[in-house]
Amino acid sequence: MSTEATVEAPKSLLVAQKLANLSDTAVRIPFTEVKFGLDFLIGLIPGIGDGIMLIVGAIIIVMGKSMGLPTPLIIKMLRNSLIDFLLGLIPLIGDVADIFYKSNQANVRIMERWWVSQNKAAIDAQTQEKLTKWQESEK
Repeated sequence: MSTEATVEAPKSLLVAQKLANLSDTAVRIPFTEVKFGLDFLIGLIPGIGDGIMLIVGAIIIVMGKSMGLPTPLIIKMLRNSLIDFLLGLIPLIGDVADIFYKSNQANVRIMERWWVSQNKAAIDAQTQEKLTKWQESEK
């Protein structure tokens, strides 16, 4: 019953996940559940920092487009990045918003949900095969 084929996430999704983690949740504030990343730190540089992080967001969106995400999802991702950028332009409020509004993480979640929905049957089959092998090894 071995299909031998394994279902693996596309490289662009894996890279997008790493970029989103680095930009949004790389560091946890001790004794809290609050996480922040380079978006917050670089965003402290007025104007330029927010522009740099908009480029990072655009890279993630391009990766989603390269995976074949439908236009409505790309538009949703663009909206998330634009909101993050515009919030970042507001002095002080934008810096605080960068800690709590994680557009890159949200965009990667959109990519992940779409990819899983497109590959659900193959993922389920692979999971079932691994479960069967595990159960047989326990006998």
